[in-house]
Amino acid sequence: MTTATLPKGLGFFTRLLDQADPSERYRLATAQIIHAERFGFDSAWIAQHHFHEDEGGLPAPFVFLAQAAAQTSRIRLGTAIVTLPLELPIRVAEDAAVLDLICGGRLEVGVGGGGNLSSYAAFGQDSAERATLLTGHLQVLRDAWAGRPLPGGKDQLYPANPRLVERVWQATFTVDGARRAGAAGDGLMLSRTQPRPANAPGLSLAEIQNPMIDAYMEALPEGRAPRILASRTVFVADDNKDALRFAEIGLGRHRARLARLGRATGGDSVHAMIVAMDVHLGTPDDVIATLQTDSTLARATDVAVQVHSIDPPHPFILRSIELVAEVVAPALGWGRDVAGVRRVA
Repeated sequence: MTTATLPKGLGFFTRLLDQADPSERYRLATAQIIHAERFGFDSAWIAQHHFHEDEGGLPAPFVFLAQAAAQTSRIRLGTAIVTLPLELPIRVAEDAAVLDLICGGRLEVGVGGGGNLSSYAAFGQDSAERATLLTGHLQVLRDAWAGRPLPGGKDQLYPANPRLVERVWQATFTVDGARRAGAAGDGLMLSRTQPRPANAPGLSLAEIQNPMIDAYMEALPEGRAPRILASRTVFVADDNKDALRFAEIGLGRHRARLARLGRATGGDSVHAMIVAMDVHLGTPDDVIATLQTDSTLARATDVAVQVHSIDPPHPFILRSIELVAEVVAPALGWGRDVAGVRRVA
């Protein structure tokens, strides 16, 4: 089954991992989102992570997005993701409802169980229960935004915001998770990379994610338009040597962290790390060529580019945003303003 044939929405995604202190990280990420809007990106996405500064730089996504909203006017602002099992869902509903109203209806809400399972203990939760918690908390979100009675039956959310019910996205690594997102009519969020099965270490990312898209499309209610956001590591530079130099530093740092956790795979050469981490980097022509081999992207309705785990210096991130917008995206048909066509999210 195919997805929409209109041009794909183009997103910029940041995990706020610039090599700087927290306040500078937030300042630089805000500047990058402003730059992405200036160069025509349709959406900007930020990730929530607790405790581990080398994995994610932001525990409070709605606070940060309120700052980004105040300095932008058009670009849609999304969470990718809120670790919903660790949150009070009514508080998430309140924060999201208020933020969406003050930013003019630009909020997209991506949720998931998160990848940092050790953080569950600090929140008094059992990571083995994260799927059940996610399902239950999602239902509270939907009821709250829709203005239905909250647990206890005596209260309703103020302000209610029924429009947000249609802007939920679910992140998953599994076919079953994709099927659940489809059955709920939510958007599907696909990761920039994910572990290969132990019995099939040579699978490509597309070979893992295309079955997820199949399950999502089969479960989607009739008449419901698909929303599939594929995130990819994309670092575009004017000089391929610069791209490889920063990749060796950033990917090496990330691989060392994975090794400490017992999760490193593949070799430690820069080219081995590029393959193992599903990275697209180099000059615009280099990046266009490798992205064209990813069949998942042909089926996505939206694509979000991020520089993690390379995490080059801020000026190079800004330049990558420019090259994606001006060269890579037009060549691949990304961006809702391609050829003068704009699609409403």
